[in-house]
Amino acid sequence: MDSLLVVLQEAGNAALGLLSLPYFYIAVLLAWWHARQASKLQRRLFHVRLHSSVTVALWRTGAGVLAGIGLSLIGLAAGAELTAGTLLFVWIATFVLALFRLRYICLAYAAGALGILQAVLSVTVSESNLHGFALDAVQTLNDINVPGLLFLAGLLHVAEGLLVRLQGAKTAVPLFLEGKRGKPVGGFAISGLWPVPLLWLVPASGGFELPWTPLFGIGGDIGSWSLMAFPVLIGFNDRTETYWPEQKSAQSGYALMIYGAVLSGLAAGAAFWSPLAVVASVAAFALHEGLLLFSRSRERGRLPLYVQDGTGVRVLAVLPGTPAAEMGLVAGELIRKVNGAATRNKKELHAALQRQAAFSKMEVVNREGHVKFVQRARYAGEHHMLGLVLAPDEEADFVAAPRSASLWQGLARRRRDAVAPAAEEALAAETEMAASVEIAEEDEPLELSDEDLEPVHAADELPQDPGLPPRRSKSR
Repeated sequence: MDSLLVVLQEAGNAALGLLSLPYFYIAVLLAWWHARQASKLQRRLFHVRLHSSVTVALWRTGAGVLAGIGLSLIGLAAGAELTAGTLLFVWIATFVLALFRLRYICLAYAAGALGILQAVLSVTVSESNLHGFALDAVQTLNDINVPGLLFLAGLLHVAEGLLVRLQGAKTAVPLFLEGKRGKPVGGFAISGLWPVPLLWLVPASGGFELPWTPLFGIGGDIGSWSLMAFPVLIGFNDRTETYWPEQKSAQSGYALMIYGAVLSGLAAGAAFWSPLAVVASVAAFALHEGLLLFSRSRERGRLPLYVQDGTGVRVLAVLPGTPAAEMGLVAGELIRKVNGAATRNKKELHAALQRQAAFSKMEVVNREGHVKFVQRARYAGEHHMLGLVLAPDEEADFVAAPRSASLWQGLARRRRDAVAPAAEEALAAETEMAASVEIAEEDEPLELSDEDLEPVHAADELPQDPGLPPRRSKSR
């Protein structure tokens, strides 16, 4: 009992130490910044936003704290060495991987890469041939507890899957996207950034004794332990055009939980049979890539759900607390009539709503294809479109920009953005000059080739900021 009280006391001290340092609060600020970027994108696309960035950040912080408590309890049964050298190599591996793909910014990828590198160096490099910095680096790498690191990565993915499953649909961001045929389609970004405070059991000289033996201390000579407190950011991002937000959140959440459970199981097995560490390292990469391919394959070949087809007005999203929400309208439904008038586009919808200023009655086709009727009184000061965000049509001015594939591409995109305004000004000046020359020399009008006109036709191809949607060309 005394040992257990010591553990609880140390856990309390570690938690207070975490809250007294700025790192957890920085993680919370990053979660708020992520939510704010989504809010700014919605305002750019629709001039409204579904949820306040502060509200979303509080939701995610609360969920992250609960997830951290659960993971910390599991960590008390695991115990693994996480040294300063280990964390340094994790950061280095993460940065190097980000140069190839931004989605490689993930503990599972970094841990898998370090495990593979450790296995390769163990059979190709002899420490006796190394000196100085190279020797220190190889020794630090060989001392990394790869199974413990992969076990932690697996647990974090289980928590990530649970958070996506519970909150993904609730905070899904509606988007206008570029369709396969160049026409705008509606979609949703299922994303999130959760700050998770962790207490992790690590071997330490002069620490406290445990009344149990942790998983990664079995068979070792570890006599004492301490608790390391640190915040972790769990992030997820995916898009869908062919599933309802709750369907996509459930699919992604369950897939992540299965992936995390398999990875944790392999890492736990490596504590008893060391060759499994290499298998777990390869699986960290291969299975994660398999999740991505599986998600893309499910999207491929399906028709987009959030498009206007001329038979009615398709709903992309409903603002919380608005008349549309009170009438039970949801994303994907089709409004065919309002107040007895057909609504084949948003102009007809707006006109139909004005026919009866104090009341609205709608004929709606739900997701299953069944017709339902909804109605509600309208009051002064309410949203003129009842709180509806409609799927895009050909008049959409913006679509969400594609994500950068790598850190290099992201930096290049920002560099080109810096010169884009100058290019547009030069194009405007050139066009004005050409017009003046043509007027001044009517007998010999200036002729421009197709190459000269390319910037005019492809103005929407000028690179945009990755966080903001690019302008669509009206000519398309």
